[in-house]
Order: sequence, then structure tokens, then C-alpha cells
Amino acid sequence: MNNIAVFISGRGSNFHNIHQHIESGDISDAKISVVFSNNPKAKGLEYAKQVGIDTIVIPPDTIKDRIAYDEEIIKLLTPYNIDLICLAGYMRIITDTLINQYPNKIINIHPSLLPSFPGLHAHAQAIEYGAKISGCTLHFVDKGVDTGPIILQRHVPVLEDDTETTLADRVLKEEHKIYIDGIKLFCANKLKIEGRKVFIKDNI
Repeated sequence: MNNIAVFISGRGSNFHNIHQHIESGDISDAKISVVFSNNPKAKGLEYAKQVGIDTIVIPPDTIKDRIAYDEEIIKLLTPYNIDLICLAGYMRIITDTLINQYPNKIINIHPSLLPSFPGLHAHAQAIEYGAKISGCTLHFVDKGVDTGPIILQRHVPVLEDDTETTLADRVLKEEHKIYIDGIKLFCANKLKIEGRKVFIKDNI
């Protein structure tokens, strides 16, 4: 059984989606053991409590040093024997301390086709740049910002009348799909990292 920790900062739509797929049996050999948030008002925390999942909250102003903050996260996660951390709308850059504690066990979803449009406001970046295609990327987390090895990507067209909201809505549907696919591959031990490349073992 793979113990998953989901990190959120807001509504937690990807967390909600992951939980539903686990509960339905679509994702086997996995459970969400704990939900962590840096935002005590994150709506996703309410859902976690409703479905009986443990929650941990550390407001950033309580531990201002980033390394000490992540050290506290590690301390609080340790009893859960976490196998995989899923960043799902977690709006905080994690430090090397946390990455080194969970090497190749932290994955993140980003709303663009990386390496294009990393960081914040990816949809606005895509529209302003005049991109014809955008999408989402599921990747392992490394020490850069949205620079880790890519696991899966899905694309969507950027329409002429798109706004940040309309593009985000279409991309989010694809985010939900590839996050589930990526977790299934991870839990089945089918992902192999070689340098910057992620190989799916059945395809090697």
C-alpha cells in the first residue's frame, strides 16, 4: 500500500479528484494518509475532514525560515510513512531539505506544457504570448521551479477568445486525467528516471 500525502493551498480540486479515484478502486494499492496545507483557510481541508483524512496545517508566519518550515513538515509527515507526495495547487516553493528527504517521490501538476510558461500565471503567459496550444504537465519535483523530469503531458488548444478563466477550465479537466494516470504508474512502480527523462517501464 502506497501512503500518499497531498499538499494543497486552496480549493483542492485535484485532491478531491485523486481521493475519488482511490475510493472507487480506480487507483489501487494507495491511500491518502494525510493532507497538508500552508493555508488554514484552504477549502480542501474541509473536504479532507468530511471524508476522515488527517490534516496538517502550518501557517507560514509561524515558521518564517523556509528550511525550518520544511523540517517541521518532515517531522509531522514521518509517522505516516509517506511513499508519494502530490503537490496539488500547493502555492509555496519547497526547499532542498524536503526534496532530499523524499527523492523522486514528489510530483507536481503545472498548467502549461513545460518547459514553456513555468511559474505563476501560466494561462495568462500563454495567452499573452499568442500560443496556439497549451495544456498541463505532471512532473517530478527537483530543486528548480517547474524544472523536474516530465512524467506526462496533455495539450489543449488556445482559442482566439480565451481568457485565463476559460483556458484554465479546459486545462483543469486534463490535469485531473493525467494526475490519476501518473499516480497509477507510480504506484505500479512503472516509472524509471534516467537523467531528465522519465520512461514508462512497459514501453522500454
